[in-house]
Amino acid sequence: DHPIVLAGLSNLIASEADFELLGVALNGIDALKLICEARPDIALIDISMPGLNGIALARRLFGEVPSVKVMVLTLHEDRAFLKQALDAGVRGFVLKRSAAENLAQAMRAVQIGGLYVDPAIVNLVIERRSQRSGRSGSQLSMPELTDRETGVLKLTSLGYTNKEAARRLDVGVKSVETYKARGMEKLGLQTRAELVRYAAARGWLADM
Repeated sequence: DHPIVLAGLSNLIASEADFELLGVALNGIDALKLICEARPDIALIDISMPGLNGIALARRLFGEVPSVKVMVLTLHEDRAFLKQALDAGVRGFVLKRSAAENLAQAMRAVQIGGLYVDPAIVNLVIERRSQRSGRSGSQLSMPELTDRETGVLKLTSLGYTNKEAARRLDVGVKSVETYKARGMEKLGLQTRAELVRYAAARGWLADM
């Protein structure tokens, strides 16, 4: 909702050869109307917007135009905002302070079906989880995964199904299920959202 920030973001997106900017809005209500009409591949929204905040907007978009992949660009680094955004169907969470470095990469990851969480937020999540488990951050972030386990978890974090991962890796579906279960257990992860956060911290979402 800040004109200078909006202009900078518009220029940043327009400078990428594989992106096309379809429109901009200064408040949540106008954004909802624009996105529903234009049906872009990706909708980049703020959390703090007049009229309709970003979390509420994301929920509306998820229900009304589910084909649009919603990304959040925000100043908020609180884990609570991240959880609310993911629960609302947001596919990407990027901090404004790192937009210049990470936004294009994040958009490409989301465009191919993955989820992207800003590494600064992911690291906070990992550090807190390591403190609760009594392990150091380095122990948590450097598990001894096999190449197959790593490959399966990378594809899973990008949104591939077990069948799709099996075809891509040329292995059986049962093997994919086994590799995924073993890898998740080694990492101490229980949900796909946790896997995506770990994948973002490791740079996996930009590798594939």
